[in-house]
Amino acid sequence: MLKVNVWGPSDLKYLVDAMKSFIPNAAMVHTRSFGPTPGSNGSPRSIPKRLNDPFVLIDDEVVKISAILLRPSYAEVSEPTRETSSELSSSERGLNASKPGDLSVIYICELPEIKGKFDPQKATALGLRPGPKFRELQLGNSVQSDRQDIMVHPSDVLGPSVPGPIVLLVDCPTSSHFLELSDLQCLAPYYTDMANCDVSEGSKNVNCVIHLTPAKITQTDDYGKWMSKFGAAQHIMAGHEMKNIEVPILKASARIAARLNYLCPQFFPSPGFWSLQNLSLPAAETRSSEMNLLSETNKLIPAENLLKFQLRPYANLGLEKSSIPSVSSPSDIIEELLSEIPEVGDASQRVKQLWLDNGDTTTHKEGNEVITEEPWLPESVLPSCLEDITREDTEIVLLGTGSSQPSKYRNVSSIFINLFSKGSILLDCGEGTLGQLKRRFGVQGADEAVKGLRCIWISHIHADHHTGLARILALRRDLLKESPHEPIVVVGPGQLKRYLDAYQRLEDLDMQFLNCFHTTEASLEAFESNEDNGNTVGENIDSTLFSRGSRMQSQWKRPASPTQIAAAAPIFKSLKKALADAGVESLISFPVVHCPQAFGIALQASDRINRTDKTIPGWKIVYSGDTRPCPELVRASHGATVLIHEATFEDNLVDEAMARNHSTTSEAVEVGNSAGAYRIILTHFSQRYPKIPVFDESHMHKTCIAFDMMSVNLADIHVLPRVLPYLKLLFRDEFIVDESDDVNLATAVA
Repeated sequence: MLKVNVWGPSDLKYLVDAMKSFIPNAAMVHTRSFGPTPGSNGSPRSIPKRLNDPFVLIDDEVVKISAILLRPSYAEVSEPTRETSSELSSSERGLNASKPGDLSVIYICELPEIKGKFDPQKATALGLRPGPKFRELQLGNSVQSDRQDIMVHPSDVLGPSVPGPIVLLVDCPTSSHFLELSDLQCLAPYYTDMANCDVSEGSKNVNCVIHLTPAKITQTDDYGKWMSKFGAAQHIMAGHEMKNIEVPILKASARIAARLNYLCPQFFPSPGFWSLQNLSLPAAETRSSEMNLLSETNKLIPAENLLKFQLRPYANLGLEKSSIPSVSSPSDIIEELLSEIPEVGDASQRVKQLWLDNGDTTTHKEGNEVITEEPWLPESVLPSCLEDITREDTEIVLLGTGSSQPSKYRNVSSIFINLFSKGSILLDCGEGTLGQLKRRFGVQGADEAVKGLRCIWISHIHADHHTGLARILALRRDLLKESPHEPIVVVGPGQLKRYLDAYQRLEDLDMQFLNCFHTTEASLEAFESNEDNGNTVGENIDSTLFSRGSRMQSQWKRPASPTQIAAAAPIFKSLKKALADAGVESLISFPVVHCPQAFGIALQASDRINRTDKTIPGWKIVYSGDTRPCPELVRASHGATVLIHEATFEDNLVDEAMARNHSTTSEAVEVGNSAGAYRIILTHFSQRYPKIPVFDESHMHKTCIAFDMMSVNLADIHVLPRVLPYLKLLFRDEFIVDESDDVNLATAVA
């Protein structure tokens, strides 16, 4: 098994400890940290000045990698470089201490010098015979001359050496860190063009500096002057280059998104990365004079996706742009689609007609393909909750529809319930969820979506369902720090709290945690009863397993104890208020069959009043999480408006589905049919089905297949199953896995 070493500052310990709550120790990578040992209680720890000296991490014949710790300096910050986002208290100024998460790192990568060319004529003239001594000289060792009483040194027979390339990676997150950066004496040997300062003879020539520093720091005069100290080095500005959002790194995924948008724009809106008109990019005139000078001399390079800086061979030293993805316009992608599948043009028009027709079962021919639309339910059986529903009520956005790990076509699990003016709810939050929000809504739209979150619900502890959570919480904290707000409530399994508690030693996530167990139907009834009884607390023996006549029940089916109710009551009240503000009457978790503490969720919207003062019942959305078919899921899904059910495997792999506690497509559909769900959306497909899963059309009369970025407005939910045959047409050649497409990008996941 390949050994993977991860290096980082001592604060890396907190992240590793957090990950241990959901990754078995046997699967952990080997972590190696440097710097001061973190305090046991997370309090600021003193950092000796000598720790500003480089730590040598790797030093072999291939490369030398060193790290320099960069801490925030709590001295007064000059006005041009003062952070507008936060101010330090007077008690903090001057302290030589650091809190977890404050440390940043500068990495220095140095390749060995290239020895000069060996001159055999010079060696012969110095009395050497061809043979092993020639080799010793080329290796840098001195040898005794064969014919003369002298020592021959490598410098006598080798041409001038070429210094090895040097690259710096600089992360300077705040102006307080820059104060420390500008004073680092250990960087002096790398400065080659310093005004009013003597450069030592041992100075080193830096070829490239990669800046992860945010623009609000790099655009100051002080930072520009510091950059100019590196002389002729090229500077790659990689700190949050927003313009790269419009150039998808996963071209195949962007191509599918454009094709789906052409076929059915109602369910597949135009991706956000093609809608940057409202994106505020830093203006060129905001740069400092030093930065403008660097730009004019071609030393300032904006980072681009897959931009490379070539280090070896030396002849190719410098920027390499051949892998940078080009911008593909939607019109080019659609032109390619129509030449490949001409029938899609007419199919797109027929899909548009679905919103105008109530029609019955129809059969028509698209080229050689016969498309039979499923029997259509007459309008009279439309659920009462959808009566007079508007497009500003509720939208289900499938951000991730794959299982286990991301692929170039499907990200891992995440469902965004968009309640528009009332906020939103996030169900599961796999890695890359924030990136998916930006692809769907654009950069500013994603920020608004995160700010509007009312609560986040996580189904179970498997990593593909929650590893994007910390990034979402940190962004929400930053977006709302200037506004009065309440910490968001995260509902999840108990193991998730251990992860979040450990992570919060690195940075505050501005959240409250509520165990899924406390949102089961039995626990909610206990909470309500406790409130009706005046919040009295006490361990009542009649409520325990040991009371006379009590039933033997799983702990996940029993209500929470009075002590647990009292402890969780304040957070439960916060959740109840947040849901009420979102127009949601109840959030009920229920146990499912997958792993320990795995849950599904049922969301019930509040009743509403239409324009004629008629009371309309609220919709019901049920999400299965990962599970085998089970009675709890069928019961919770009874009368659901939409059931979002995992369908990891095709029907032929039912044995594998049973072994891994997942469902097949037919099993998922059967759960929805048994529960009387109005519509069923299948998701969480195995990555063995990269574009469209294998399914049996005979059972799909109320069902549709989910795709990443699919956005289902409840005002359109009645049309959903009729789109499925057209999707099959779009992917008619894709049922066989084709890994040749963009194979070089297969492992690049945003």
